[in-house]
Amino acid sequence: MCELIYYVAVSIDGYIAAPDGGYDAFLVEGDHVAVYLSDFADALPAHVLGALGMHPPGSRFDTVIQGWASYDVARAAGIERPYAHLSEFVATCSQTAPPVGVTFTADAVATVRELKRREGLGIYLCGGGNLAGELLPEIDRLILKRNPVILGDGVRLFGVAGAIVQNFDLVSCRGFESGVVIEKYVRAIR
Repeated sequence: MCELIYYVAVSIDGYIAAPDGGYDAFLVEGDHVAVYLSDFADALPAHVLGALGMHPPGSRFDTVIQGWASYDVARAAGIERPYAHLSEFVATCSQTAPPVGVTFTADAVATVRELKRREGLGIYLCGGGNLAGELLPEIDRLILKRNPVILGDGVRLFGVAGAIVQNFDLVSCRGFESGVVIEKYVRAIR
């Protein structure tokens, strides 16, 4: 069975984006980047992999699900398939036809439950926060790239979801000179 993995950059105070949806406050240079490129290259958009001269390793993820706001960032830049190397799902109620290779779903929970029943690699939960909040009961692992910045406001890690207590166990915590800390959690079995 596949696992749903929420892999995301987050501020010290729990925001994954600024109020305008921007990510500029998160560090894109530093000693932590080598880990992103070696361990999590499958989670890089296809155009970024191409610019870096890299090929997706296909070792961690084979599927991505993201909310409309996250997908729309790429779409607005003219990129219809940001993760062309993965099976792409977008949670949206849009009635427009998706581009070839992208599946729109109005029921993200049912879609993720179906995807988790298959054999394969992990399912990358790309964002955003509201989708992560909706899918919180389905998340098997959290990989948080905690950045040394306080945003004060913005898109919350789990959006505006109501208080749903979910227990996770810390598996590892790795700090870098850049100040970024990669925290890995697995759903607690209690």
